[in-house]
Parts: sequence; C-alpha cells; structure tokens
Amino acid sequence: MLRNFGRSTASAAAASAVKQTVCRRIGTSARSSSTIARHADEVKKRITRTTTTTARRTRSAFSYALIRSFHATSYQPATVPITFIDPLGKEQEVQAEVGKHLLDVAHDNNIELEGACGGELACATCHLIFEQDMYDTLPEKLDEEDDMLDLAYELTDTSRLGCQITVREDMTGMKVTIPDDGF
Repeated sequence: MLRNFGRSTASAAAASAVKQTVCRRIGTSARSSSTIARHADEVKKRITRTTTTTARRTRSAFSYALIRSFHATSYQPATVPITFIDPLGKEQEVQAEVGKHLLDVAHDNNIELEGACGGELACATCHLIFEQDMYDTLPEKLDEEDDMLDLAYELTDTSRLGCQITVREDMTGMKVTIPDDGF
C-alpha cells in the first residue's frame, strides 16, 4: 500500500499522511518503517478480504436472481369467470383469482362495489345477491355478518357480504347482483 506512493510529490505527501495515520494507530514512531509496512500490509489484506467477500455475496445474490428470472416458471394463480350484474342490469364478466374475496375481485376489476370498511365486517356496502343454487354452496354466515346485512338495502334471502365470500373453483360462471344502494 505504501509502496505505490512516492512517484510524485502529491503521492509522497499522501504516503506521509498514511504513514502518520498508521503510526498513530499502532503507537510507533515514524522511524520504524518495517512495522508500518507490516501493519499496512495487514490492513490491505483485511480490506481485500472484506471487498472480495462483499463482491462474492453480491455476485451470488445477483446470479441467483438472474437464474430465477430465466429458469423459473412464473406463478399463474387459478382463476374462474364470474359475472357481476350492476343495479341497472349491465353484466360484466371478470376473471376472479381463486382464494380472493369477492370484494377484492370487484375492486381489482373496477367494479363499483364500495366496501367502506375495507373488508373488516363493519358495514354492509359490499352487499351482493347470489343465485339460489350458488347461495346454497356458500359457508354459513357469521352472526356479525347477519347483523351487518340487517343494515343493507334490498336485502334478500340470498344476500351475503362480498368481503366474507372467498372465490372457489366451483364458482365458475357464477352470477352475483350488486343491489341498488339507495342513492
């Protein structure tokens, strides 16, 4: 490290500054140059080892990401077609990802279904009306959902909250109606 200095006056000044810094750190005088050179070599080895390890880690992470991007198959979630019918009777078929709540499916596809509480079962603004045959396959309502549905407009015997219904593969072709919210 010190040997590279000394080729010009600027380099000589830099070498002197490094030499003084090393001397202060190891607690020797500027006269014992062999101690300074040995210490400088140790510092150089530590720096090289740290830099090499960091580069190896970075290269390893980069290589792994590169391999994953070229060799891994991309995950495609299963989807099923579901039709939303708005209050005016207009139908919109969307691909619903299996495992998502109907409220999220509606939001993902820009369907006007409010969901004011964000799916926390604290309102009835994601009220949906199901066909009887599909309604019969849905899981039982929680008491909290039943309480919220009491606040919904156009409540029917097949009404459920979209935030509580998870899309399943057997829902292919299902139609749900979004009731008029009264406004």
